Amino acid sequence: MKIRPLYDRIVVRRKEEETTTAGGIVLPGSATEKPNQGEVISVGQGRVLDNGELRPLSVKVGDKIIFGKYAGSNTINVDGEELLILTESEVYGVIEG
Repeated sequence: MKIRPLYDRIVVRRKEEETTTAGGIVLPGSATEKPNQGEVISVGQGRVLDNGELRPLSVKVGDKIIFGKYAGSNTINVDGEELLILTESEVYGVIEG
């Protein structure tokens, strides 16, 4: 199934949770934090401005992004995979390189 978000929304696949610490200790599922990074898999057409013009989004499909810890309270399950729906304003930045 494909999702096409509307306006300034984006669909993000969250990065995998870390299951071990830097020292090699294995963490149980309840102790892991959800990562605040992900990959953009779908974007809307852009934000509608007050004058009616459409401003395209700054992110594109395939970008690796950083978002807030509590961003993306809208989660959906598609084909057994949990995806986030964010607005562009919830994205802090794009990871380059």
